[in-house]
Amino acid sequence: MPAYNAERTLVKTYKEIVACGVVDQIVVVDDASSDNTLGLAEGLPRVKAFAHPQNRGYGGNQKTCYQLALKEGADIIVMIHPDYQYTPKLVPALVSLIGNGLYDCALGSRILGGQALKGGMPRWKYLANRILTLFQNLLLGSKLSEFHTGYRAFSRELLLQLPFDSNSDDFVFDSQMLAQVLWRGHTIGEVSCPTRYAPDSSSIGFRKCIRYGLGCVWTAITFRLAKMGFISSNVFPRHE
Repeated sequence: MPAYNAERTLVKTYKEIVACGVVDQIVVVDDASSDNTLGLAEGLPRVKAFAHPQNRGYGGNQKTCYQLALKEGADIIVMIHPDYQYTPKLVPALVSLIGNGLYDCALGSRILGGQALKGGMPRWKYLANRILTLFQNLLLGSKLSEFHTGYRAFSRELLLQLPFDSNSDDFVFDSQMLAQVLWRGHTIGEVSCPTRYAPDSSSIGFRKCIRYGLGCVWTAITFRLAKMGFISSNVFPRHE
């Protein structure tokens, strides 16, 4: 769980994760929160808590999460936000897709099932999500319903292949990760995830959304140019 000022929802998210019965250990990385997120995490059983001394950003937080999970020997790694925007009740479904060898990467999609707007997703964010996803699918050669969910599962083998340390420390990290999965030739599985937007759910403002959107567009363009051999990229390195 990449955490930032999540003390109001951390314990609730944690309890539902544990109740799923399929999680051996939980990694919480606190990105220099100003509240008691770290203190709460340190007091929870089966939690390995780590704190950044300075805020590294959403992508930088995830980098530490994945590094720690791999260091702990995890076979399947599920990333879920501690703000309870995504229900932990879907963790077993995501784990099953990975554990049964069907996929090396699986997503909880807010678009599948058609309930995003009813769940409180702002209409302008829904529209931006659909437009960006269409553009990314075209350039990356994929057929995902959503590139912008923060609910993801990876196999250990796949994470070890991805050069995610080369990715941005900002929000575009998410799109870079999925593009890297596709770059390696993997298919991405999806399950329908109910949408929950509430005052205690984390959300980025309009300006950051614009920057994120432009970053997603540039990531897709870079992927296509690198695939065609026109450029080289640390994010999309050539491999044997």
